[in-house]
Amino acid sequence: MTRLFASIAVLCAGCADLTMPASDDGAVAVASPKAPAPSAAEPTKPAEKRVRLDREERVGASHVLIAYKGSRRAKEGIDRSKREAKARALEVKNKADKGEDFAKLAKEYSDGPSAGKGGDLGMFGRQSMVKPFSDAAFELEVGKVSDVVETEFGFHVIKRTK
Repeated sequence: MTRLFASIAVLCAGCADLTMPASDDGAVAVASPKAPAPSAAEPTKPAEKRVRLDREERVGASHVLIAYKGSRRAKEGIDRSKREAKARALEVKNKADKGEDFAKLAKEYSDGPSAGKGGDLGMFGRQSMVKPFSDAAFELEVGKVSDVVETEFGFHVIKRTK
């Protein structure tokens, strides 16, 4: 009897690559080999399905950042108070609402690293920016300008571009 169990164990050890699905009545169907695992050289998905993000999950925007002393990553030399920064951001918002060129406003007023590019941030996903900024940018219609948005970096005026 122990020889029988030893023989079965040897036979079953080679069955690791087989599946034996059971039918509804509990009977075991004929074993069939599992599909081989894809090699590193083989793509696991068709190329047309390998899309990083759906376009609806990304937006394009420009912004003007008005930093204040103590705000996160404020440049050395910025000594305006939080109240002064907010007033300056409201000034930018009012000028943008009156139709002034947003890129020129960014170049003139923004303390952010994108100021030289007219505030252009390019396309980004919701998780790429801090939540208050993303929420405002994703809510805007293309071409519209946000109200003043506060983050730990300061006060932003955001224009949705794409």
